[in-house]
Order: sequence, then structure tokens, then C-alpha cells
Amino acid sequence: MAAPSVSHSASPPVISGTAAVAACAAMAASYVAVLYAPTLLLRLPPATSLRAFFHRRFVCAAFSSAASVLATAALLRVWSLSDSSKALAVFGIRSDHLLEAVVIPLVLTSLVYAGSFVSRLWVMSSSCGRDDGEVGIGCTEKLARWMKTSLQDVMVWRNYVVAPFTEELVFRACMIPLLLCGGFKMHNIIFLSPIFFSLAHLNHLFELHQQGCNFMRSLLIVGLQLGYTVIFGWYAAFLFIRTGNLVSPIVAHIFCNMMGLPAFSSPRTRGVTSVAFMAGSVFFFYFLFPATSPKLYNARLDGCSCWHGYCRWS
Repeated sequence: MAAPSVSHSASPPVISGTAAVAACAAMAASYVAVLYAPTLLLRLPPATSLRAFFHRRFVCAAFSSAASVLATAALLRVWSLSDSSKALAVFGIRSDHLLEAVVIPLVLTSLVYAGSFVSRLWVMSSSCGRDDGEVGIGCTEKLARWMKTSLQDVMVWRNYVVAPFTEELVFRACMIPLLLCGGFKMHNIIFLSPIFFSLAHLNHLFELHQQGCNFMRSLLIVGLQLGYTVIFGWYAAFLFIRTGNLVSPIVAHIFCNMMGLPAFSSPRTRGVTSVAFMAGSVFFFYFLFPATSPKLYNARLDGCSCWHGYCRWS
């Protein structure tokens, strides 16, 4: 389906397409390179625990994200805008229509996981309540226990907080405005910008090798990861451009990290999971454009502050 056209009644900052691509490539490279700065550049001793290792990486990711924001602001001359809200809106950081930007993309994304929901509910229905014989009590206790341990788990913070926020800030909020102002068409940005996002995950190949995984197995694992990140990158870029709000791809990112790959089938549910997955996928594509219509996320399309006018869909 062809991307809708955009009217450019506002004048975006001038940046060449080559400069925009170069800046995006530099941001992707720095986002990965800075993760190794504590040991390679600062010569700090190796972390003594997994928690300390990821705490270092959290700081590095925050530093890289802040540097990308400042670089984008400089290239697009964001400080020339009349007020701070318009400057933040360039990065999709907006307070208006926040409920729509959270709920609608979350519901839309969940349609792809209809099969996963069926499969998990099937398992839960057979396991809950066994602790004391009362239905629901066992599930409540398990949920409370899971929440308590999750808050102390560094991997939970990595997967559901640090990675979604920093990656969406760099790879969507910084790169997409640069590419838009560089003159690239929206459909090109949606399909090509995730390349930067995927290449930023190539460091996993090096890390798997360090952990003793053989090359072919590492290549297969990373290849699957890259394929998944490209597909998600398409969707996240689409959400960001359509809604003009950074929170939409962040919510989708967190939800997808929690759910993992969608369940296509399950031997326990006797085909119900497959039917649910197919039905959910059909509804997802049916509602994809209506649920992300810019009219739902902007009060006035003829006077919108986000993207310097790029949200004005004709």
C-alpha cells in the first residue's frame, strides 16, 4: 500500500540526505561502541557480577542516547523553535493525546499475539489454584511473587525499561526526523531505517562467540534476531511517523519484549492457538491504518507542531 502524501507548508530545517544517513550510521555505531567503553576506553576492571555489568551498560546507553539527542538537535537547529514544547515534539515527546498514544498501539500490537494469549491462558487455567485448592488464589500469589522478584532482576530492567526507552529514543526519535528532513520519503524511511536498528545488534555475534558458542550457531541465532528486529523496526517506525508520539513505539517495544515471538501453534490447544493467531493477524492488518490515523493523535492536522508539519497527512 502506498504511503500517504504529506503537505509541507512548514519549512523544516535543511539537511542533506547524505548528512542524515551519515548521522544515523554514526548514532547506530556509537550506541553499540559505547557499551564497551568502560573496559576498552576507560580501562576499568571487568565487572564482578552480572548486575554490575548491566549497570555499566545502562549508564553507557543513557550517555549514548543523550549524545544522539544533542547531535540531532544541533543538526536540525531545534533550539530555533519558538518554545520548548515544539522542540520536544520534534523527537515525538508530547503530552497531548497521551492516552491514545498508549492504549491504541498497545491494543493493536496485542492482536498479533492472540495465539500467545490463548496458549498462555490454557496453561494458566490448568495450573492456577493448585496451591490451596481455590481457583485464583494460586495465580494471585504467583503474580505477587513474580512482581517482587522482577523488580530486583537486572534483566527485567534491561528488557522492559532501558532497552525500549534508549533504543526508541535513538533509532526512532532521533533518526526518523533526520531522515524526514533529509528529504527521504516516508515509505523509504519505514522500510530502510530499521537497517540501522538491526546492525546495532551485530555485537551479539561477538558476545556469543566470547561465551563459547560456535560460529555457525552464533550466526543462526543472530540472523534470527536481525530478522525479528527488522520486522519490529518497520512497525515501530510506522507507529512513530503515523502518531508523531514517541510513547507509541516504546509501548509496543515493551509489550513485544514481554511476549517474545508470537505463538503460531501449540500441541496443547489442538489448533485453537493457530486459529487465534490467524484471526488476530487479519484484524491487525485490517485496523493497522485506521488505528494509527494521525487524526486520533493530533488535535489539528493543519497546525500540528510535531515533525515541523510532517504529521499533516493529505
